[in-house]
Amino acid sequence: MDTATLPIQSDYETERGKPTPSKLHSVIQTRLSNYLMNHFSDRFDIFTELTLDTPGEKTTPDIAICLSEPIDFSKDEVKRKEPPIATIEILSPTQVLQTLLDKTNDYFSFGVKSSWVILPTLKTIYVYHAPYQFEVFSPGDELYDAVLDVRLPIDMLFASTFVVK
Repeated sequence: MDTATLPIQSDYETERGKPTPSKLHSVIQTRLSNYLMNHFSDRFDIFTELTLDTPGEKTTPDIAICLSEPIDFSKDEVKRKEPPIATIEILSPTQVLQTLLDKTNDYFSFGVKSSWVILPTLKTIYVYHAPYQFEVFSPGDELYDAVLDVRLPIDMLFASTFVVK
């Protein structure tokens, strides 16, 4: 095999087994988590980087949305055994889109009801409600996820400055 054609992985990717997040990835993850917490914390718990006990390989979505429940600080959970209602994946610049699409199928097999895939540089969000069944939301749209009964203005998420309202 010609090693010149193999992608070079950073230390971060090698150590953690996942792509290196970027500034846009971080901005979207933070904004979205803040928005969801500020608008829907009465119904949902919002978790970032929560490992799920999915069949086969472990999966860790960028954001997991679960029904609200009391948090017991005397016990921790390394892998969540119950599926979240929804997962959110944000494409990193070194990541292959197909990897995220495959993960949505894994999430649905685990029992997730909604899975979002966000493409930051295209300012686009795909909302899946089943494998290969999705809606696309772009600038000017208001994302609506019927499973969660959540609305999100796309322009707010991708604005050059961000104010939580």
